[in-house]
Amino acid sequence: MKRAALKLTHYCIRPGLVSFGRNLTNAQVPCRQSSSVTYSVDVSGIFPPIATPFNKDESIAFDKLSENMHKWNKIPFAGYVVQGSNGEYVYQTVEERIQVVEHVAKTAAPGKVILAGSGCESTRDTIEMTNQMADVGAHAALVVTPSYYKNGMHNRAMINHFTKVADNSKIPILLYSVPGNTGIDLDPEVIITLATHPNIVGLKDSGGDIAKLAHLVFKTRHDEFQIMAGSAGFLLPAYLIGCVGGVCGAANMLGQELCDLEQLYKQGKLEEATKLQQRLVAPNSFVTKKFGVPGLKVAMEWFGYYGGPVRSPLQPITTEQEEIMRAVFKLSGFVH
Repeated sequence: MKRAALKLTHYCIRPGLVSFGRNLTNAQVPCRQSSSVTYSVDVSGIFPPIATPFNKDESIAFDKLSENMHKWNKIPFAGYVVQGSNGEYVYQTVEERIQVVEHVAKTAAPGKVILAGSGCESTRDTIEMTNQMADVGAHAALVVTPSYYKNGMHNRAMINHFTKVADNSKIPILLYSVPGNTGIDLDPEVIITLATHPNIVGLKDSGGDIAKLAHLVFKTRHDEFQIMAGSAGFLLPAYLIGCVGGVCGAANMLGQELCDLEQLYKQGKLEEATKLQQRLVAPNSFVTKKFGVPGLKVAMEWFGYYGGPVRSPLQPITTEQEEIMRAVFKLSGFVH
């Protein structure tokens, strides 16, 4: 079992834990107390992986980001994921990635947890990015699997990579498995091994294999390890098998509905929760697997948020595709 962090009212000071060969730096992060352990950072609840707004010239529209944040802050989100897959981080410079994290940290409502996507292809760059994001306000880092040299990303390489990042990070990290984008699905044994590391506090899994998630929840039950669903499409099943929250792209425009789903589950109103989950499946698939970020940004506009253009080489969806997607949202009762 991992060593627990010290409790300080709304915040915890993560002590200088002796990790795999290194003393970790103290970091002040939002926390929660369970019956047996104080989590160093609390990732229970709904987190939108926010879309990065761009102007027509593809520069970052920080004014529009502020407008979106003002609206999102009114929703009972647990926090925000910044520079995740929906943030088009792979098309941004190092400076831009850090600037967006800093802007969100400054405009987020008090008490919101900031999870920053800090993954890079090299271990060295990931460590540097993680610590720079920590310096501008991130409470924890979401570290995606390196994937360019897929044949070399075997279990030993993954364990080595994430261990080095965790050993040298100023803030706790979460593993991020998103096989739809990277082509790499983190092996359960890798996750179970890494879950024992004192500075690796969780997993965001976008693969959607509920049996795998249930196995991981069971195998890591004695560790300070929190598992998050990576999609609104399987949020309720994930809660039912022990996941603590969700990072859901659809929360960019259906945030209140996803928070409602979480509350229905917590209140034991499973019939109502099931009906809402069923309504969310099809719209979610259109802003993730089918049309991705271009579809997501269009749908955001329907609900009063700024979506704006995507960065090249991504292309906007066609008028015909938008009509198809809107019909799906209408059938599910989310637009008129």
